[in-house]
Amino acid sequence: MSRSLNKVILIGNVGGDPEVRTVGTGGRVAQFSLATGRNWTDQSGTKQEKTEWHRCVVWNNSRGSGLADVVEKYVRKGEKIYVEGEIEYRQWQDKDGQTRYTTEIRVRELMLLGGRAGGGAAAGEDYEAAPRRSAPAAARPKAAAAGAAANDDFSDFPGALQDEDDDLPF
Repeated sequence: MSRSLNKVILIGNVGGDPEVRTVGTGGRVAQFSLATGRNWTDQSGTKQEKTEWHRCVVWNNSRGSGLADVVEKYVRKGEKIYVEGEIEYRQWQDKDGQTRYTTEIRVRELMLLGGRAGGGAAAGEDYEAAPRRSAPAAARPKAAAAGAAANDDFSDFPGALQDEDDDLPF
């Protein structure tokens, strides 16, 4: 059996505030455009730039995961985001009977990269908010005493390496 893969990864800027709507089955879908760019120098030495626009579609899944809701709440025009999903081609008949075609990125994972509004939150189909964890007090280095050398070797830090470089083959 032949295997195949349909996977898209894009990092770009959101072209406009997402449009979110509820569909007949009660599910929610968000749509937005994402701009990616590339730069190159042509044969004459002139710098060139091209922007590609991608139509992104985000659905809430059947398990109740609300990625479309996350998009509605956090994604705004101008923000830099990471999206991962697959290319989907669709066709339909418009009201005049003409066949229309579109190419979309069906988003499965999304990460806010901090663009215009700051942040860096991640979301996916299995998105669940997780509390931030900090290292236990025993694992944190102790504050240096006044006058201590700036290049402290952290020898009192639990798990510190003890010159194990001697055994390395390179």
